[in-house]
Amino acid sequence: WNVQQLGARAEYWFCPPPGDGATAAAAVDHQLDAFMHLWAINRGVLLTPFHNMALMSPHHTLADVQLHDRVFHDAVEHLTR
Repeated sequence: WNVQQLGARAEYWFCPPPGDGATAAAAVDHQLDAFMHLWAINRGVLLTPFHNMALMSPHHTLADVQLHDRVFHDAVEHLTR
């Protein structure tokens, strides 16, 4: 997987970095995306709809960031068992 980042926005791709829109569209795994969204929201973390993006603001606390990290880590661990 890879992370595309712009400011406080991070988008997760579960593929090598896509070189163009067609490659990005072909790489989408709808079941994996649905799993990640449901796993996260059931644990208090919202990923943006239609993307695997995490948005952070100055109002988020260190605990919020750590929750996001723990939820993401736990999802990957669950998938790779």
